[in-house]
Amino acid sequence: MARGSAKTKNTHPSTFVALLRGINVGGKNQLPMPTLAAMFSAEGCSEVRTYIQSGNVVFRASSDVAARLGPLISQRIAKGFGYQIPILLRSDRELAEVLQGNPFLGKSGIQESALHVMFLADQPTPQRLAGLDRARSAPDTFAVRGREVYLHCPNGFGRTKLTNGYFDARLATHSTCRNWRTTVTLSDLARAPLTSSRAT
Repeated sequence: MARGSAKTKNTHPSTFVALLRGINVGGKNQLPMPTLAAMFSAEGCSEVRTYIQSGNVVFRASSDVAARLGPLISQRIAKGFGYQIPILLRSDRELAEVLQGNPFLGKSGIQESALHVMFLADQPTPQRLAGLDRARSAPDTFAVRGREVYLHCPNGFGRTKLTNGYFDARLATHSTCRNWRTTVTLSDLARAPLTSSRAT
């Protein structure tokens, strides 16, 4: 093999956030956070931290490790706990861009407590986007930006018809949702030194 013809592996560690869907909700899909953190450590991640009980993991790893991490952790959960869930990853830079890209921030009459972000596993095609019903759950509104769906749900996320199931089916992907406060906190944790972390 000629020198330089092999693909170069990226071994430089970066910070990522893993977002699990449906963990420890309503007594279902129980998963202790120390156990979850140990799974990430076993796959070669460092500085592993979790935030609250809904499945948010901040860690450092090379891009090569991160690229294969979702399926590996999902397999570990399925083997140890008997259920399968989607796991989505964002880098610290991507999460910072999510904060900057919210089109609802700063608009008159919009409270941050009504804002949510639906994280998508894949970027939807224009054809899929065209099939979304903007009036599905009025007065709730949404805006799609890349692999995120920004939601404004003034009557509460628990009442909206803009659900994971709806976007998964319409956009042919997997998703998981976080409220705006959690999204901001995760971005802060991803940029914070381990010694100053608020995570557990």
